[in-house]
Amino acid sequence: MLEAIERLGLHCEQPAVAIVTLNHEQRERGRLKLVSDQGEEVRVFLERGKALLVGEYLRSRCGQIIQVRGATEAVAHASCEDWHTFSRACYHLGNRHTKVEVGDRWLRIKPDHVLEDMLHQIGLVVSLEQAVFNPENGAYAHGHHHH
Repeated sequence: MLEAIERLGLHCEQPAVAIVTLNHEQRERGRLKLVSDQGEEVRVFLERGKALLVGEYLRSRCGQIIQVRGATEAVAHASCEDWHTFSRACYHLGNRHTKVEVGDRWLRIKPDHVLEDMLHQIGLVVSLEQAVFNPENGAYAHGHHHH
């Protein structure tokens, strides 16, 4: 069994001996018990409150390297042609504290018929698809500092 205890970031010189494919909800947890893609039991024991990143490397207690990959899951994909409409959609989702993955005039959220209807009314084209959901971490993801 591998026990992940340290974050190494998105780059690592050592090859990963195990890969764990996690959905967004799993990546938000600091404590997990799961099975790697190679079939080995893995326990993640990291600080709480900081989501795992897609592509992040972890070091196990015994020094082995584990890589995090994103699992495909159901998402609502919304897009439009103009920046004003897109900006309005992002504002309204942010106003509702919705986790959003942002692209170039497209966004993804977890499926929610109320939010999907709102996006459609604003003028976005909304479709359901399977994709890795990798939302923005938020303004205070790296710690809050007072100046």
